[in-house]
Amino acid sequence: MRIATFNINGIRARAEALPAWLDDTSPDVVLLQEIKSVDESFPRDLFEDRGYNVETHGQKSFNGVAILSKLPLEDVTRGLPGDDDDEQARWIEATVVGDTAVRLCGLYLPNGNPVPGPKYDYKLAWMERLKSRAEALLEGEEVAVMAGDYNIIPQAEDAARPDAWTEDALFRLESREAFRRIVNLGFTDAIRARVQAPGVYSFWDYQAGAWDRNDGIRIDHLLLTPQAADLLADCGIDAEVRGRTKPSDHVPVWIDLNA
Repeated sequence: MRIATFNINGIRARAEALPAWLDDTSPDVVLLQEIKSVDESFPRDLFEDRGYNVETHGQKSFNGVAILSKLPLEDVTRGLPGDDDDEQARWIEATVVGDTAVRLCGLYLPNGNPVPGPKYDYKLAWMERLKSRAEALLEGEEVAVMAGDYNIIPQAEDAARPDAWTEDALFRLESREAFRRIVNLGFTDAIRARVQAPGVYSFWDYQAGAWDRNDGIRIDHLLLTPQAADLLADCGIDAEVRGRTKPSDHVPVWIDLNA
């Protein structure tokens, strides 16, 4: 089972690029972030015609997450537990049923800039709620994957120029510590389980020729419970997608599970 995460930075802007990547790689499940569309306006036909079941949690002009799956989806829920007043569409869950049932959590973690300020406070509070949900997944001993745009640069080797990000919400020590507390509960960062070298990125800004200079950062992650990590067969980043026509500033990151 190939599971990918992809921040597409607008479903309408990626109406050609996203289907082209799907046709090239044919992943079983894709977790999308920043669809920037309400549910009713999401172009479902683009994906249903390719054999995908579609579940969305949309929001007008901002945020929004979705799941595309060639396999049946069950027990779909929307919204990260812990704050009934949070109206931002950043979390979607479902169980995908293959040879093994896998609980999928698709997330778009808040950016948090500028620092300090209410956006950064929201980011850290959101991460506390994420930690609580992560603890529940572990307690249930589920085969589960929490995947998406975390807006966290975990370590210095995850940025081409780490010094440029020191005071940014993505790399600020408090952010990285919050991320590490989640991973240290018992999760596996799939990419780092396979690749320890620097120079592995999933995002290149549109500005200042970042892609041409390979001035990237790694902020899109798939965290696996121990039960999911036991099934990990392979993982990778489709970096070449960033060089295609009208790309997102992110690229797909994927895992293969023996599930």
